[in-house]
Amino acid sequence: MTQAQANDQDNDRRSFFRRAGAFLASLGLGTAGAQAAEASPEIQSSPQKQRRGNVVTHGDDPLFSGTIVHGGLVYLAGIGAHFDGDIQDHTDHVLSQMEEKLQDAGSSMEQALKVTVYLHDLGDYEPMNEVFRGRFGDNPPVRSTVATYGGVPGDSLVEMDCVAALEEE
Repeated sequence: MTQAQANDQDNDRRSFFRRAGAFLASLGLGTAGAQAAEASPEIQSSPQKQRRGNVVTHGDDPLFSGTIVHGGLVYLAGIGAHFDGDIQDHTDHVLSQMEEKLQDAGSSMEQALKVTVYLHDLGDYEPMNEVFRGRFGDNPPVRSTVATYGGVPGDSLVEMDCVAALEEE
């Protein structure tokens, strides 16, 4: 690319951002963020993530956190059931643990936004749904369900993770 082409590209980029800024300003969005930040300085600083619950380690090295609260959201790591039982026993246990962890973090099942279900066997889809159904209230979260190749870690028949909003005060 020649210097002239690079300069043209930079000018095009600047022009685009000027036009985008003018468009947002015409919608009243261009200065709203700046006005909110001036009125409330804490908006300018990003909230720090807060670990809730345990940190799983590998030897002496931290591997992952069980629960993180950040930006008005609660993130739960995968919850499994590590005991003998069928898919319905495991699903009930996982959902009960999820509910407890959400409550401990300041949220609830009704505030769940996204749940991912990992099944050891896709044949367990319907029996898992029988237990899952209704556990999140009338407005359930979005959900993905996958069958894992090689099974769920720890010999659980199901594992679930979740993202939920914090309860409003």
